Amino acid sequence: MAFPSSNASSLLLALVFAGSLIAASAGNLYSDFDITWGDGRGKILNNGELLTLSLDKASGSGFQSKNEYLFGKIDMQLKLVPGNSAGTVTAYYLSSKGSTWDEIDFEFLGNQSGQPYTLHTNVFGQGKGNREQQFHLWFDPTEDFHTYSILWNAQRIIFSVDGTPIREFKNAESIGVPFPKNQPMRIYSSLWNADDWATQGGRVKTDWSNAPFTASYRNFNANACVRSSGASSCDPKSSWLMEELDETNQNKLKWVQENYMIYNYCTDTKRFPQGLPPECQLS
Repeated sequence: MAFPSSNASSLLLALVFAGSLIAASAGNLYSDFDITWGDGRGKILNNGELLTLSLDKASGSGFQSKNEYLFGKIDMQLKLVPGNSAGTVTAYYLSSKGSTWDEIDFEFLGNQSGQPYTLHTNVFGQGKGNREQQFHLWFDPTEDFHTYSILWNAQRIIFSVDGTPIREFKNAESIGVPFPKNQPMRIYSSLWNADDWATQGGRVKTDWSNAPFTASYRNFNANACVRSSGASSCDPKSSWLMEELDETNQNKLKWVQENYMIYNYCTDTKRFPQGLPPECQLS
């Protein structure tokens, strides 16, 4: 479905209207993030090159970005909790505040040793979510760092892993579907215990003899519009502001969804007996 170009143009004008351009950020995690909870379980190490979150029976931990973003292309390398990670969740997401918040989620649901992680994705618009797609990955995400990316512009949100798109959520405001485009969002991440639901619906509990559980982060990069003092400013020549999937990446997306998707809300007719959500009709 095509969307009016005037909307994109007006958004670009609003973004360029005021404020100074802060187009990209990379390198020192001290300058990009604050550890926000965990009583010392979250750490920034190696002169700002590595960040770790840990979980034990007493508490998990988390961090958030210093900046707020309104559209961007954001990359982070993660290495997930190894071994028996059942019951744990590593959440990495963008979110605004308030009762009608927007949110773009990666969540990694742990599992027993030798079983695959579940990569859970979701998109919230004006407080409405329930748009889950879940995947298994084509590699072990605990053995090494891999890059998890969110491209967010006025037309679409694209989730990617190591440069391979796994999900696209298009702007469908023309058919009444809320789309995140007006509320600036921070980046958040947390490692926490969710053994009431995370692994096999809560049937497999966290084995605390394996604690502490640790997830690691590095090589953050945000080529993005930074919101500051009520204004955002972007270079209108930034390619990601109008980026879409070319034929090669459309084929990669299809390959992932045919081979590694394990749940798609857009095919769950039992959950939506009155009809699937309207955006599910979009190609």
